[in-house]
Amino acid sequence: MDGARNPMLPYLCRVIDRQQENDDTFTLMMTPKGDAPFANGFAAGQFDMLYVYGVGEIPISISGDPDHPEQLVHTTRAVGTVTRAMDKIQIGDMLAVRGPYGTHWPVDEAVGHDVVLVAGGIGLAPLRPALYRLLNERSNYGKIVLLYGARTQEDMLYRPELEQWRARFDLDIYVTVDRATGDWYGNVGVVTGLIPRAPFDPRNAIAMICGPEVMMRYTVQALQNRGVSDDRIYLSLERNMKCGTGICGHCQFGSLFICKDGPVFSFNQVDRFFGKWEV
Repeated sequence: MDGARNPMLPYLCRVIDRQQENDDTFTLMMTPKGDAPFANGFAAGQFDMLYVYGVGEIPISISGDPDHPEQLVHTTRAVGTVTRAMDKIQIGDMLAVRGPYGTHWPVDEAVGHDVVLVAGGIGLAPLRPALYRLLNERSNYGKIVLLYGARTQEDMLYRPELEQWRARFDLDIYVTVDRATGDWYGNVGVVTGLIPRAPFDPRNAIAMICGPEVMMRYTVQALQNRGVSDDRIYLSLERNMKCGTGICGHCQFGSLFICKDGPVFSFNQVDRFFGKWEV
């Protein structure tokens, strides 16, 4: 063996930082116990299975920088039993981790193309590793465009980092909110409304989408209307994942298992089933 971990076996990680993103969403940064390097590494778009002792296990997309795999970063909402228990975890506490699992965003395939990232709400978290890769290898790509929609400005993720990205001259960022609050004077409306005027060449663009399924469905339609082909539209589907290996069948999607065959799919892989809850 070359020292890579077996992704089926859990290992202990210590929480080294915690950030509250908004009222119900938080980010945990972890490192393997003993500060050993994370030998497996991960690809942008993959996920881990995080286990809280005595509570349970849950799949969560990795939201850190693939060039720094020694730091595992996960962003999630406190909406269920396991994530509410995770919300109480403090710096120094331990979690068990299995992974990484799943397919990844087509960052390598996008070399030489314009790249459009469309995120809705917490969907920015699974897309952030792809954006890190794109920016770390900026000269390999054409235009890079991030379109991000949130309920309000208070609900946005990674707000300090968003401001840093917006200051770059080699990245186009357009942000919109469903409802203007406070001192918000930017775009108001759904994120799909940004697509018609986004600066990319649809004949040479690859799109990556993550967010609520209804948002992704309308985003696909808007991209198709711009002329982006189905085989260059990618989505991350994370519905109903449970075991991470396709054994339990909980995330079956037609003939596919999201945790094993996904979570990242090209639209032409899933177009027959997309938007249907019972497949």
